[in-house]
Amino acid sequence: MQLHDTIARLRAGKKNDEGFTLIELLVVVVIIGVLVAIAVPVYLNYRQGAADKSAQSDVRGAISAIEQYYTNNSNQYPGNTPPLNENNTNGDKPSLTLPKNGTTGTDGTITLSDKTQLGYLFVPAAGTVPAHYLVCANNTGGSGKWYLYNSQTGGSVKDAGKTLSLTTCA
Repeated sequence: MQLHDTIARLRAGKKNDEGFTLIELLVVVVIIGVLVAIAVPVYLNYRQGAADKSAQSDVRGAISAIEQYYTNNSNQYPGNTPPLNENNTNGDKPSLTLPKNGTTGTDGTITLSDKTQLGYLFVPAAGTVPAHYLVCANNTGGSGKWYLYNSQTGGSVKDAGKTLSLTTCA
């Protein structure tokens, strides 16, 4: 009698003991795989775009620092400086100090975002061409685009469309 009761309880327990089938679990895994396959490239493109915008922003910040330096130093631009990259540190962030002209001027500072490299070139006046400067930058975490600003033509920061030298911005 006890054996029949035990078998009856086991049969009754199996009816209430439902779970997921192997097919249902495989379908869920496939759906998750498809979602990950869509999300990863979108995320990587987002990161590259953000790094490119960071380089553009750093060029605009450098322009502001150079123009402020110009105003504070008797209307003179800073001389040529070595390229600025993540190895030039002033505290925690990569930065470059533009030394003052003479005794009455003030220093200027250009600060960069992570993985951005920046070049500055002063071009003295020659004939009818006034003195001007070039600023170029890219971010090693981005798409490889270079951004250039030429103070002679003004306007916005432009996509240079090619690889530039940090010492000549050309």
